[in-house]
Amino acid sequence: MNRLNMSLNVCLASVLSLATATPSPAENWPCFRGPTGQGISTETHLPLTWSLKENLAWQIDIGGTGWSSPIVWENRVFVTATTADESDGRVLCIDRDTGKILWDKKVADHLPDKKRPKNSHATPTPITDGKHVYAVFNGVKLAALDFQGNVAWSYAEPHFASVHGLGASPIFYRNMLILPCDGNDPADLMRGFKKPWEGAFIAAFDIDNGKIKWRAKRGLSRQAHVTPKIIDVDGHPLLVSASGDVVQGFNPDTGALLWTVKSQGEGVVPSIVQGKEMIYTASGYEVPTIRAIRPNGRGDVTLTHMAWESHENVPMMPSFLYVDGLLFCIKENGIASCLEAETGKVIWSQRLHGLYSASPVLAEGRIYCLAENGTTVIFAAAREYKELARNLLDGPCQASPAFSAGKIFVRSEGKLYCVGVPKS
Repeated sequence: MNRLNMSLNVCLASVLSLATATPSPAENWPCFRGPTGQGISTETHLPLTWSLKENLAWQIDIGGTGWSSPIVWENRVFVTATTADESDGRVLCIDRDTGKILWDKKVADHLPDKKRPKNSHATPTPITDGKHVYAVFNGVKLAALDFQGNVAWSYAEPHFASVHGLGASPIFYRNMLILPCDGNDPADLMRGFKKPWEGAFIAAFDIDNGKIKWRAKRGLSRQAHVTPKIIDVDGHPLLVSASGDVVQGFNPDTGALLWTVKSQGEGVVPSIVQGKEMIYTASGYEVPTIRAIRPNGRGDVTLTHMAWESHENVPMMPSFLYVDGLLFCIKENGIASCLEAETGKVIWSQRLHGLYSASPVLAEGRIYCLAENGTTVIFAAAREYKELARNLLDGPCQASPAFSAGKIFVRSEGKLYCVGVPKS
């Protein structure tokens, strides 16, 4: 059996163990990058072409601001946003089939002022176990709500600061919600931004009451926005989490740091993906690098567990896609690349045109790439580039799309679109 068990991932493992709802023929999309946490959908009969006049089931105004991705559980869609003045955080529940807003609940007060202009105070994607939806906002403010919109618990971190704002999304492990908190020193914002510091941490919250079960320390690192991942290594669960200057493995039960790989650069965004014997990461600004790492070491394994690295067309925003031994990358300037995952050899590169922040999604052998202007470029997940379609909705778009029930859910600034055949 491969050391990396592809069926063990943070969203799917926890959702299957926690959910008791009646099975649905539609695939749920419960967290950032879907049920595998890798941007892979099993949905079929998806539209290949659409526009504001074709194959659009519905569109709604959601107001406020936010770049969290939509998530879907059976006939419910959840998104987070701010209030109009960006001071408070909201969670919206929407009927999947009609687009009707079922409830809109304010759950986080007085969000921080600091963030990058391209970021939002509602960037972390929420997550659901089929019973509750868990939302995260800038400043490490969390809320758990049931599907009727009732708040079960909330939490606000008293000492978190970030010049970028918070961008990482939470994941599940057993009965815990795990969230990286890679910020800056409130007394000196250069520490953790331009200068490494030891104040960054990862927090594990009890999903039943919001109490912190453990805090993991990284050592010297800098700010980042990387959604972590739970993988299986030699029959044991491992939490893989990257930050500015480091990629690290932790014991997810205790938060104990097991190994570190040095990876220079701050402001890292692409999430961790896995394939066979390796994980794949990108470093941040300064020395952008794609790295393939064997995740079974102990201590500082920079020199011993790096399989390969590449400095060519490194994505700084969109996450990778791993598909059958191929690694697909979308750089924010619109250059798409296909790499041999085992060696890092570039198989092809193609300019898609436009700017890209959203992470790509694989479905039916196609890769869907959403550009910031609202254009979705679709091409074959293959060793040769073959474009299949280009479809335009109104932008700007930075959130990654969600796939469920034969539909594609696309968030733009202030709007949510449901791409699919409209019901008569």
